[in-house]
Amino acid sequence: MTWAPEDTDATNMPGMPAMAKAIEAYVNAEGGINGRKLKVLTCNEHDDPVGVTTCEKQASDAGAVAVVGSYSEEGSSFISALEADDIPYIGGYGITEDEFQSLMSFPINGGLPALLAGSGLQLAQTCKRVRLVRPDSITGDQFPIFLDEGLNAAGKPDVDDMLAKDNSTDYTAVATQAVGDDLHSTCVSAVLGEHTSTFFDALRRVGDKQPKVQLSSVIGSVQQSVIDASGGAKSPLEGTRITSWYPPTSSPVWNEMKSVVNKYAFDDDAIDVADPGVQTTWIAYQVFTKVAAAMGTKVKVTAESVRRAMSATTGLSTGGLTPPLGWTDSDLLGIPEHSRMVNTKVVYQEVSNGRLVQYQPGFVDLTKTLRPSSYAPLKH
Repeated sequence: MTWAPEDTDATNMPGMPAMAKAIEAYVNAEGGINGRKLKVLTCNEHDDPVGVTTCEKQASDAGAVAVVGSYSEEGSSFISALEADDIPYIGGYGITEDEFQSLMSFPINGGLPALLAGSGLQLAQTCKRVRLVRPDSITGDQFPIFLDEGLNAAGKPDVDDMLAKDNSTDYTAVATQAVGDDLHSTCVSAVLGEHTSTFFDALRRVGDKQPKVQLSSVIGSVQQSVIDASGGAKSPLEGTRITSWYPPTSSPVWNEMKSVVNKYAFDDDAIDVADPGVQTTWIAYQVFTKVAAAMGTKVKVTAESVRRAMSATTGLSTGGLTPPLGWTDSDLLGIPEHSRMVNTKVVYQEVSNGRLVQYQPGFVDLTKTLRPSSYAPLKH
């Protein structure tokens, strides 16, 4: 099963279940997994604890062997349900702490901790002060904590934390506060999901001029479609620094995914290949199908056997979309409160001439930033 919120007042991820269905068609057209057909169920979790537990019950009743490439901010609700039914959660979006604590969870990225700590580390290179505009929500309460880890690691002070309504249509007041004295040495980081573009538009209107402050965000809050819609090279986002889990969409590592979308979901407007949710679903199914194929034809594919196979996997290649992945004890990185984290690497991007491009080559490893210096990894 793949679940995600759709048609809500908050963050919506319709491209994730749509991508999962395109993958189903692609895998089966290629002969399935060891000759077995892939059956994908999708569910709208409605950004609601009842909604996501309803989705989980549907997965359990249908005998789903995994929940793959999904998004939900209701971690405490769905993780406990998955644990009760022994169903693995493969490649969640990384939006909740619960995804990095449960033995049922097999994350493929560093979630919000890596994005925000990486952003803080990047901004520390050029900013004297950083002002963070983020949702006034339980999930948003984590944002300044992780951003501070990156800033503090580089010797910079804590972020100025500015709260905003999650679904506001007017951010003029907080934009005015964020600009403040409008110095080049001040950075404004906005992490408001799909409402981030509304905030940046308000920022541009403050004082009827382009502010001098350096702008930044993380992938998911800003992506190529947002830049295109706000003016391309003339967008107020020009020059904005973006932290991402994955390489830019222009990289050839995404060619197979683009080909699948063109062939099996050409007329599906829900799928944006630059959407990190869509990309996460693609990678998560790459992981699942490779692990399931490696189980062979003699092993019955069940939730328990998939979980065992995932727990024994190490050094799995995603073709450059992420570093090699694994979930054995030796792959766990010892990040406090995120014991299941196996990948803390991010990619630095910026908006240049209206396009998201890589700001510096390769992945940036945030393990030392997120892990206390006193931690000593286990030797195997």
